[in-house]
Amino acid sequence: LLFALTLPIWAASKAKGWIFGTPLCKVVSLLKEVNFYSSILLLACISVDRYLAIVHATRTLTQKRHWVKFICLGIWALSLILSLPIFVFRRAINPPYSSPVCYEDMGANTTKLRIVMRALPQTFGFLLPLAVMLFCYGLTLRTLFEAHMGQKHRAMRVIFAVVLVFLLCWLPYNLVLVADTLMRLRVIQETCERRNDIGRALDATEILGFLHSCLNPFIYAFIGQKFRHGLLKIMAFHGLISKEYLSKDGRP
Repeated sequence: LLFALTLPIWAASKAKGWIFGTPLCKVVSLLKEVNFYSSILLLACISVDRYLAIVHATRTLTQKRHWVKFICLGIWALSLILSLPIFVFRRAINPPYSSPVCYEDMGANTTKLRIVMRALPQTFGFLLPLAVMLFCYGLTLRTLFEAHMGQKHRAMRVIFAVVLVFLLCWLPYNLVLVADTLMRLRVIQETCERRNDIGRALDATEILGFLHSCLNPFIYAFIGQKFRHGLLKIMAFHGLISKEYLSKDGRP
């Protein structure tokens, strides 16, 4: 929701350039980065939670719940720490023959520092969460296949949808980031045309990545029966839907 509040500012900057000054540049960039890290890292935590609930249900399901608040706070704190470099280096820049931009100003000869800043989102924002999700959901699916559980097919649909949407939304952006990093390292030749192409590709695939934040709630609301039933209970409690409709939905 915090990130959604900044979308009109980013839209205006695409149309007219960055006209909002350095303080707002830092704040909205920080919100964007925190949203990026927290949404993906929390998704990885959900995969660990599902793994513990299904694979180790008898041992850990009742023991781990008091840790949830601390884990969520820890993820937010980690996301904030990982976002600090953007907050420190971002400022409003007026390049020659171009509109103002909100971009990192690191001075000259900062290729190594830029590589480190590129490695952070690729490591903590994609590779590490993806590895955790594949490991946890892989073992969870194996357990569901081995068990005779009435809800296993619905649970498998949610798992496949979560992983597939994650890959479709963030894999293109990270592939373009790798290409940009290789160009900065002079592994592939840097030309004005190639730099412009990669810049446009980063803009397009980043938008696709932001779509991930919109799709996840729909995945859990419309595919996950337990989540949907809990949401309907809240709506019925506040009088937004009738209790008769809630009873028709059935219990998960």
